[in-house]
Amino acid sequence: MISQNEVSELVKKLIAIKSPYYEEERIMEFVENWFRKNGMEPRMHEYHEDRITGFKGKNVIVELEGSRPGPTICVNGHLDTVKLCSGWTVDPYAGCVDGDRIYGLGALDMKSGCAASMLALKHFSGEHKDFKGRIIATYVSVEEGPYGMGTNALIEEGYLKGVDFSLVTEPSAGFVGSSFPTVCLGARGGYGLEIEFFGKSAHAALPQNGKSAALDAAKVVCELENANYIADECLGTGVACVVAIESDGGACSVPDYAKVRLFWHIVRGESEETIVREIEKAIGRADIRCSYKISFREAPSEDSRGFKPYTVDEEDPFVAAFIDSVEKVCGSEPAKAYFQSIGDFNYLGSRLGAPVVIFGAEGENFHSRDEYATISSIVKTAEVIYDFLKKELV
Repeated sequence: MISQNEVSELVKKLIAIKSPYYEEERIMEFVENWFRKNGMEPRMHEYHEDRITGFKGKNVIVELEGSRPGPTICVNGHLDTVKLCSGWTVDPYAGCVDGDRIYGLGALDMKSGCAASMLALKHFSGEHKDFKGRIIATYVSVEEGPYGMGTNALIEEGYLKGVDFSLVTEPSAGFVGSSFPTVCLGARGGYGLEIEFFGKSAHAALPQNGKSAALDAAKVVCELENANYIADECLGTGVACVVAIESDGGACSVPDYAKVRLFWHIVRGESEETIVREIEKAIGRADIRCSYKISFREAPSEDSRGFKPYTVDEEDPFVAAFIDSVEKVCGSEPAKAYFQSIGDFNYLGSRLGAPVVIFGAEGENFHSRDEYATISSIVKTAEVIYDFLKKELV
């Protein structure tokens, strides 16, 4: 039904438009025009995050209204990418095709998933004028950047109120390193935070006369390797990642200030409070001399302070129906897994009160050089979405 040619052509066009987070204007316009040319009535949603970043962003919303009562199904994907890294051996914006692989920045994460849902909606809207319920498809900005601002704005402004089931077409197989098809039934959560250390300056020739904030920061970082994480039967364990260390004693002085920035992934049963407890245990083991302060990063709103972990019940009727569509289209039972990182699916899964599954293409090298997705898995993703919508709404 959905050909490899139309998939590869659309993915190529999406890859060709540079869209690092905060710079999504052109790709939003392309996607809005694409839907309009294909007989749908998209809407450009504009939002302003005026508390932290001052960013004015856009999302594309496509709503298909049925003629009869029925469920509301949300399809979500992000059109932004990470910044371009070094080391590419192919043009990152050409959408180079090599056999079943299509290469490019965002090819896997996640222009493949957006293309799949766009084509599924094109075929569904063209072939089923009379259906029940409602589809709301959201193509959002700044997922790769801080706070998941695009999806957060949609939730806080009420656009996703009443959703009964959400599908996020992130690269489930590609991310968990499993073969296609793979359905993710939840995800770990996480928080950004920092630890500041306040010491005493002294001459570098006599470091014992000072209190080195840099040294104490290093001791605590080492002790964080021994953090005691809760083990979750589905999500595994969390992990604390040091993403930055800052300190400077000038030319010849003991540094009196240091800052360690962390991103701390969590599972169910963990929270800001459990994170603070583990940090304070590490500080105790490190036996530091400096004073310290633990601060979670500021956020646009209370609900976007962090990403809550979530799981869904495989026996939920929508989840079971989606897995059935995967098996029907792909001819095999999908692997079941859980996302180890955070994304817009956390907001949807923890704030809407409705189940969320993650399903998308296979491939490799997301957030890295020579990123690619397989065309055949993008085709199958589109066909699964189409089959699920038909089964639930027609």
